[in-house]
Amino acid sequence: MIEWFDDLTPGMRFKSGNVQITESDIKRFAAEYDPQPMHLDEAAAAKTVFKGLAASGWHTAAIAMNLAVQIRPFGPHPLIGMGVDELRWMAPVRPGDTLHLEGEVVGLTPSRTKPQGIALVKWTMFNQGGEAVYTFTPIAIVPCRPQPT
Repeated sequence: MIEWFDDLTPGMRFKSGNVQITESDIKRFAAEYDPQPMHLDEAAAAKTVFKGLAASGWHTAAIAMNLAVQIRPFGPHPLIGMGVDELRWMAPVRPGDTLHLEGEVVGLTPSRTKPQGIALVKWTMFNQGGEAVYTFTPIAIVPCRPQPT
Protein backbone atom coordinates (compact mmCIF):
# COMPACT_ATOMS: atom_id res chain seq x y z
CA MET A 1 0.00 0.00 0.00
CA ILE A 2 1.21 3.46 -0.87
CA GLU A 3 1.36 5.78 2.10
CA TRP A 4 4.45 7.92 1.61
CA PHE A 5 6.66 9.50 -1.04
CA ASP A 6 9.15 6.71 -0.28
CA ASP A 7 6.62 4.10 -1.51
CA LEU A 8 6.38 5.57 -5.03
CA THR A 9 8.53 4.29 -7.89
CA PRO A 10 8.98 5.54 -11.44
CA GLY A 11 6.67 3.69 -13.81
CA MET A 12 4.09 2.90 -11.10
CA ARG A 13 0.61 2.96 -12.66
CA PHE A 14 -2.88 3.81 -11.45
CA LYS A 15 -6.31 3.34 -13.04
CA SER A 16 -9.72 4.66 -12.04
CA GLY A 17 -13.17 3.28 -12.40
CA ASN A 18 -15.54 4.59 -15.07
CA VAL A 19 -17.83 7.60 -15.04
CA GLN A 20 -20.55 8.26 -17.63
CA ILE A 21 -21.16 11.84 -18.75
CA THR A 22 -24.70 13.02 -19.36
CA GLU A 23 -26.07 15.94 -21.31
CA SER A 24 -27.43 17.40 -18.06
CA ASP A 25 -23.96 17.11 -16.43
CA ILE A 26 -22.44 19.08 -19.32
CA LYS A 27 -25.10 21.78 -19.29
CA ARG A 28 -25.16 22.12 -15.49
CA PHE A 29 -21.39 22.65 -15.25
CA ALA A 30 -21.37 25.02 -18.22
CA ALA A 31 -24.26 27.10 -16.89
CA GLU A 32 -22.31 27.80 -13.72
CA TYR A 33 -18.67 27.90 -14.87
CA ASP A 34 -18.31 28.12 -18.67
CA PRO A 35 -21.55 29.45 -20.20
CA GLN A 36 -20.66 29.18 -23.87
CA PRO A 37 -23.01 27.95 -26.63
CA MET A 38 -21.05 24.78 -27.46
CA HIS A 39 -21.61 23.60 -23.88
CA LEU A 40 -25.22 24.72 -23.44
CA ASP A 41 -27.17 24.47 -26.70
CA GLU A 42 -27.14 21.62 -29.24
CA ALA A 43 -28.15 23.80 -32.22
CA ALA A 44 -25.52 26.45 -31.45
CA ALA A 45 -22.92 23.75 -30.72
CA ALA A 46 -23.54 22.16 -34.13
CA LYS A 47 -22.26 25.37 -35.73
CA THR A 48 -18.95 25.33 -33.84
CA VAL A 49 -15.69 23.47 -34.42
CA PHE A 50 -17.09 20.78 -32.09
CA LYS A 51 -20.01 20.01 -34.43
CA GLY A 52 -22.18 19.17 -31.41
CA LEU A 53 -22.55 19.54 -27.69
CA ALA A 54 -19.23 19.12 -25.85
CA ALA A 55 -18.23 19.37 -22.21
CA SER A 56 -16.20 22.36 -21.14
CA GLY A 57 -12.52 21.57 -20.90
CA TRP A 58 -12.70 22.73 -17.29
CA HIS A 59 -15.50 20.24 -16.67
CA THR A 60 -13.25 17.54 -18.13
CA ALA A 61 -10.45 18.70 -15.81
CA ALA A 62 -12.79 18.58 -12.80
CA ILE A 63 -13.88 15.05 -13.68
CA ALA A 64 -10.23 13.99 -13.97
CA MET A 65 -9.47 15.53 -10.58
CA ASN A 66 -12.38 13.69 -9.00
CA LEU A 67 -11.20 10.38 -10.46
CA ALA A 68 -7.60 11.03 -9.32
CA VAL A 69 -8.80 11.69 -5.76
CA GLN A 70 -10.80 8.44 -5.82
CA ILE A 71 -7.70 6.47 -6.90
CA ARG A 72 -5.76 7.78 -3.85
CA PRO A 73 -2.33 7.54 -5.52
CA PHE A 74 -0.65 8.91 -2.39
CA GLY A 75 -2.51 6.73 0.07
CA PRO A 76 -4.16 8.67 2.89
CA HIS A 77 -2.51 11.97 1.93
CA PRO A 78 -4.43 14.64 0.03
CA LEU A 79 -3.51 15.63 -3.50
CA ILE A 80 -1.68 18.91 -2.95
CA GLY A 81 -0.07 20.53 -5.93
CA MET A 82 2.26 23.35 -6.83
CA GLY A 83 0.96 23.57 -10.39
CA VAL A 84 0.30 21.53 -13.49
CA ASP A 85 2.47 20.80 -16.51
CA GLU A 86 1.48 19.56 -19.95
CA LEU A 87 -2.27 20.15 -19.63
CA ARG A 88 -3.93 19.29 -22.96
CA TRP A 89 -7.47 18.74 -24.19
CA MET A 90 -7.14 16.28 -27.06
CA ALA A 91 -10.74 15.40 -27.98
CA PRO A 92 -14.17 16.66 -26.98
CA VAL A 93 -16.14 14.90 -24.27
CA ARG A 94 -19.71 14.24 -25.40
CA PRO A 95 -22.97 13.27 -23.71
CA GLY A 96 -22.96 9.50 -23.25
CA ASP A 97 -19.18 9.20 -23.09
CA THR A 98 -17.78 6.85 -20.46
CA LEU A 99 -14.46 8.10 -19.11
CA HIS A 100 -11.68 6.65 -16.99
CA LEU A 101 -8.33 7.98 -15.83
CA GLU A 102 -4.92 6.33 -15.97
CA GLY A 103 -1.74 7.64 -14.38
CA GLU A 104 1.94 6.83 -14.44
CA VAL A 105 4.63 8.10 -12.07
CA VAL A 106 7.09 9.90 -14.36
CA GLY A 107 9.21 11.81 -11.86
CA LEU A 108 10.19 11.73 -8.19
CA THR A 109 12.32 14.41 -6.54
CA PRO A 110 12.97 14.29 -2.80
CA SER A 111 13.23 17.63 -1.02
CA ARG A 112 16.65 18.49 0.34
CA THR A 113 15.21 20.57 3.17
CA LYS A 114 11.75 19.19 4.05
CA PRO A 115 10.35 15.74 4.86
CA GLN A 116 8.53 15.51 1.50
CA GLY A 117 9.07 15.04 -2.18
CA ILE A 118 7.68 16.15 -5.52
CA ALA A 119 5.86 13.45 -7.46
CA LEU A 120 4.96 13.87 -11.12
CA VAL A 121 2.14 11.60 -12.24
CA LYS A 122 1.15 11.91 -15.88
CA TRP A 123 -2.61 11.43 -15.96
CA THR A 124 -4.53 10.66 -19.14
CA MET A 125 -8.31 10.40 -19.39
CA PHE A 126 -9.76 8.08 -22.01
CA ASN A 127 -13.26 7.69 -23.43
CA GLN A 128 -15.05 4.39 -24.05
CA GLY A 129 -13.30 3.99 -27.41
CA GLY A 130 -9.84 4.24 -25.84
CA GLU A 131 -9.30 7.73 -27.27
CA ALA A 132 -7.31 10.08 -25.04
CA VAL A 133 -9.43 13.15 -24.31
CA TYR A 134 -7.34 14.96 -21.68
CA THR A 135 -3.91 14.81 -20.10
CA PHE A 136 -2.16 16.71 -17.33
CA THR A 137 0.88 16.27 -15.07
CA PRO A 138 0.41 17.83 -11.63
CA ILE A 139 3.42 18.82 -9.54
CA ALA A 140 2.38 17.08 -6.32
CA ILE A 141 3.78 17.45 -2.82
CA VAL A 142 3.87 14.10 -1.01
CA PRO A 143 5.15 13.64 2.55
CA CYS A 144 8.01 11.25 3.28
CA ARG A 145 7.81 8.46 5.81
CA PRO A 146 8.58 9.86 9.28
CA GLN A 147 12.05 8.96 10.50
CA PRO A 148 12.29 6.91 13.69
CA THR A 149 13.28 9.00 16.69
